[in-house]
Amino acid sequence: AVPRTRILATGGASHNEKILQVLSDVFNAPVYTIDTANSACLGSAYRAIHGLVAEQNVSLADVVKLAPEPRLAVTPTAGAEEV
Repeated sequence: AVPRTRILATGGASHNEKILQVLSDVFNAPVYTIDTANSACLGSAYRAIHGLVAEQNVSLADVVKLAPEPRLAVTPTAGAEEV
């Protein structure tokens, strides 16, 4: 089975639950957040780690597995997909 869509919200808007709820309702998907102020820097850091271990045939997916799990922030409102 194909996994359901989920949204990972980062940045300033990820702290606004009302905005997250709109995203969840529009896309009919749960929205997750991470406790990182600057997600672009976090992504760059993972790429840098990957670069350091690339000669050891470590994939980027394996490096990113070290990341903390995102936190479920909101789920779609019942019936939102009908609107």
